[in-house]
Amino acid sequence: MKTAIVTGASSGLGREFVRQLADVFPEVECYWLIARRADRLEELAAAVPEKRVECLSMDLCDTMSFMAIQEKLNAQKPEIVLLVNNAGCGYLGRVGEADTASQTRMIDLNLRALTAITNMTVPFMVPGSRILNVSSIASFCPTPRMTVYSSTKAYVSSFTVGLAEELKPKGITVTAVCPGPMKTEFLEVGNITGHSRTFENLPYCDQVRVADGALRAARAGRTIYTPKLFYKFYRILAKATPVKLMVKLTKT
Repeated sequence: MKTAIVTGASSGLGREFVRQLADVFPEVECYWLIARRADRLEELAAAVPEKRVECLSMDLCDTMSFMAIQEKLNAQKPEIVLLVNNAGCGYLGRVGEADTASQTRMIDLNLRALTAITNMTVPFMVPGSRILNVSSIASFCPTPRMTVYSSTKAYVSSFTVGLAEELKPKGITVTAVCPGPMKTEFLEVGNITGHSRTFENLPYCDQVRVADGALRAARAGRTIYTPKLFYKFYRILAKATPVKLMVKLTKT
């Protein structure tokens, strides 16, 4: 059965991916939705009654979740048409002052979970399958007060580019979407709202448009997709400017 897997599906951008998936990937017959909050997953499943939906309530920071996913893959042997690695978190705070749990959670979720799930699912993909990784404009340059977060997203973008080249002979494409801030609960959970002048002044991306653009970029086989002209310019600026200067401009 042609299957799409979406992590972090219960809210924000992940929820939009699920809502719009059928518009861009109509051939997908089954959705595997992964997130911690089972009630939100069930509510989302009800919004796509035309598809078979399996709700997998689990915390991807718990390595036991990887075993559960691997067992499910081995048992069902789905044809994975699309993997959306959307699960992630980001917390505002200086290293040495922020609590250790929040700092390591970003590594566990943004890096370890993304890498593990990708590694497990690639063997179940076929030519024409797509991987979509949610990165960030923070991947373009280190961001003080979000140093760990920006470093994890730099990994996501680098991982995407390298993996795209690795999987090219198999006919599998890999895309990273690098949006700016969006009005989602990410900002509240990360203690960003009201605590960062930079975030208050940046132009915000619309999550509905980001989801649509990212899915279409994945369908087209693009490697990096940056929504909004402002952030396209920022990406070019970050490449052209010495990093020691850029990092002074990116303070949150």
